Amino acid sequence: QMQLRESGGGLALTGGSLRLSCAASGSAVSDHSMGWFRRAPGEARPRDFVAVIKRNGTTLYADSVKGRFTIVRDNADNTVSLQMNRLKSEDTADYYCTASPRDYLYDSTYSNPISYTYWGQGALVTVSS
Repeated sequence: QMQLRESGGGLALTGGSLRLSCAASGSAVSDHSMGWFRRAPGEARPRDFVAVIKRNGTTLYADSVKGRFTIVRDNADNTVSLQMNRLKSEDTADYYCTASPRDYLYDSTYSNPISYTYWGQGALVTVSS
C-alpha cells in the first residue's frame, strides 16, 4: 500500500510560480509511474491530466501546461515535485498526486485517471491577478 501526501499549494499571482511536492510512503516512487492531475474547485467531473513521469523516467505533459510545468522525481527522498511557472488563472485547481505500479503501452493511457491506483488528498492552487 502506498500513501501520498501533497504539499506546497497556495496562492500565486498570474505569471508567478509555485512548486508542489508529493511525499510517498509505503513504496518507492521509482517503482511507479508518478503523475499529477487537477480539477477546478466545485467541478464534479473527472480530474484532468497534468503530467506524469514514467517508471523509466520519461515524462508526458498536458498541452495546456507544456513548457510551463516540470515534473521531477527524487528517488532518494521518495518524492515527486511539480514546478509550475508562468501561472495562469485557469491553472487554479486542486492538484492531486497519483501513482501506478504498471507500465502502459500507449501514452494516452497515462492521461486517464483510472490508470492510477494511489491518490493523495490534493493541494489547492489559486492563481489570482
